[in-house]
Amino acid sequence: MALRAVWLIRHEPGTPPGGTVRFSSFPDIIRRYPTVEKRAKIFNGVSYVPVPEDGPFLKALLFHLRLSGDDKDFVERRDSCSHTSKSPIYGLSVGGEELWPVIAFLRNDMIYASVPLVEQALSPRPSVVSVSGVSQGLELLFGIQDFLYSSSQKSDTDLNTKLSQLPDLLLQACPLGTLLDTNLQNSLSSTNFSSVTQPHKQPAWKVGAYKGKPQISISITEKVKCMQYGKQDAADTWQVVGTVACKCDLEGIMPSVTISLNLPTNGSPLQDIIVHPCVTSLDSAILTASSLDTMDDSAFSGPYKFPFSPPLESFSLCHYTSPVPVPPILGSYHMKEEEVQLKITVNLKLHESVKNNFEICEAHIPFYNRGPITHLEYKVSFGQLEVYREKSLLVWIIGQKFPKSMEISLSGTLTFGAKGHNKQPFDHICIGNTAHVKLHFRISDYTLTGCYADQHSVQVFASGKPKISAYRKLISSDYYIWNSEAPAPVTYASLLP
Repeated sequence: MALRAVWLIRHEPGTPPGGTVRFSSFPDIIRRYPTVEKRAKIFNGVSYVPVPEDGPFLKALLFHLRLSGDDKDFVERRDSCSHTSKSPIYGLSVGGEELWPVIAFLRNDMIYASVPLVEQALSPRPSVVSVSGVSQGLELLFGIQDFLYSSSQKSDTDLNTKLSQLPDLLLQACPLGTLLDTNLQNSLSSTNFSSVTQPHKQPAWKVGAYKGKPQISISITEKVKCMQYGKQDAADTWQVVGTVACKCDLEGIMPSVTISLNLPTNGSPLQDIIVHPCVTSLDSAILTASSLDTMDDSAFSGPYKFPFSPPLESFSLCHYTSPVPVPPILGSYHMKEEEVQLKITVNLKLHESVKNNFEICEAHIPFYNRGPITHLEYKVSFGQLEVYREKSLLVWIIGQKFPKSMEISLSGTLTFGAKGHNKQPFDHICIGNTAHVKLHFRISDYTLTGCYADQHSVQVFASGKPKISAYRKLISSDYYIWNSEAPAPVTYASLLP
């Protein structure tokens, strides 16, 4: 969520124009939010209305709120029955155009106002409920109010001191217009102010508080995708996508947690890291790690630290990719038609660096666009084969471990019956001898990158000492080995001639 502008206006009844601007995030070219305005132009399109300067905005807002002191008369566009007021969300007429939404309310002779970014077109006008920035912009104004009037002394000197601190606090809570924290008291710890720390206010996005034994659960799940062809003119491809899920049961309104992800000496660096909005800061090396960069010895390899204030529910702390050097299981698949029979050979090899302890490991060999399997002769070096004749499917159950040689093979001859009118497997890609073997496997307490969360390095700033649990697992996802004797869909062609 982002803000286009923020104002604090002191209401002065009986004096024209009825108020003065005490704070503005929009006083000069230095303090504007050009990146937010650029986004507003893109999102709002032809309905975009620029943020006015302080003078026109002050006049328009006081007039609309009937606080200017000289507008007692009836004004149709403001006071007629056709005008529906949805306080505190207003549309202000400025320079012949309507600026919407403007959030504004009066408290303690101070008008708090802001203009949130609307990430969609404004014509036709969207419902207030669909604009997420409205609730957070309103919450920020409440946070500013609490900051200004949190102490027992409310003299003008007190107020002036806090108004002078406000720009630096907003720089922490809302850098470049992007809202990170609606509670300005949280920013006091990182700003050099001699101010009394106040109790945390319940944030708007946290609807409750946890009561019970403190505990933290960290789960790292890596999914490996792979396409193997066994051809010189098509390069094998594979990719690892990781997700770090967390569940933090901690008492207190705003507990703080820092989790570090570590890699072994030979681990593959994490790249393309995307974090949850609750993460408060990141090392620049983490932000610049990208799969587009050329991998070399200087690549950042951690530790990857994520400080955050967790929500109550389970959430994904971060997602990442990684350029692992080899896929976990290398394979080859050969399928040929000889007269009325189909001959297949499948070879699989577990890479020596991979943990040889599976929860499940199976190879599914489907035969699309054919009739049911009527005859099968096969030889398997390891595991067992299950035949689903009507589904034209072979399931090679490898089990929990590969043999000591790390290599296994399956060969067989199949005969198919005539295609019936029943539900035979059909596929638009696997036509003729274009076919594949799909691997399904899962390894617990293991990641292909070597990534792990060190339980002893987890930092927690909350009441009580939590129990910390960490889990990790590797799962196959779209792991295909294509028949090398026939054409196959490729993700990209080999660069080799």
